[in-house]
Amino acid sequence: MKEVVLNHPLITHKLSILRDKRTGTKEFRELVGEIAVLLCYEALKDAKLEDTTINTPLEEYKTKCINEDNYAFVPILRAGMSMIDGVLPVVPNAKIGHIGLYRNEETLEPVEYYYKMPKNIKNREVLVLDPMLATGGSAIATINRLKQDGVKKIKFLCVIAAPEGLNALKKAHKDVQIYCASVDRQLNDIGYILPGLGDAGDRVYGTK
Repeated sequence: MKEVVLNHPLITHKLSILRDKRTGTKEFRELVGEIAVLLCYEALKDAKLEDTTINTPLEEYKTKCINEDNYAFVPILRAGMSMIDGVLPVVPNAKIGHIGLYRNEETLEPVEYYYKMPKNIKNREVLVLDPMLATGGSAIATINRLKQDGVKKIKFLCVIAAPEGLNALKKAHKDVQIYCASVDRQLNDIGYILPGLGDAGDRVYGTK
């Protein structure tokens, strides 16, 4: 699948502020959430509707609704948590799972240190959240783990992606649709996205 890149003036505007090194922690966190709303909106364009009947103040009315219980959000700790405040109001009753990964400094491979998913995760559509898709290692490891649990429909949402990470993720998981706000130029020699926005986790939580 080809990635879906949100090409919209509002996205461009918000990304410009997000990238600016002068942007403070509070505003940075809020902007990630705002972009996450738009990514989630796009990712759920194919959401299935179920027939239902409601009563308006005037009459009975047959309409359609999404079964929110069919969805789960899985942020990759820790930076992925910054997107939860944006996506959760879109599907308030979606379940939330968590996965924690760190990079082995010798092998450069992701190592899982935490994994907790909602019950019946295999029966839900899962939206994996991470602001940055750099090398693609964490995204691939997360999706590998979800598929081991039997999850069939997975989408990946990020704010910024590097071409290297996109190619790696698409090669590893051809069935996973990727949604991003921008595809940047490249990775530098230590795996940071250029022009990028720095370390998303550090900027969200003010740890540097």
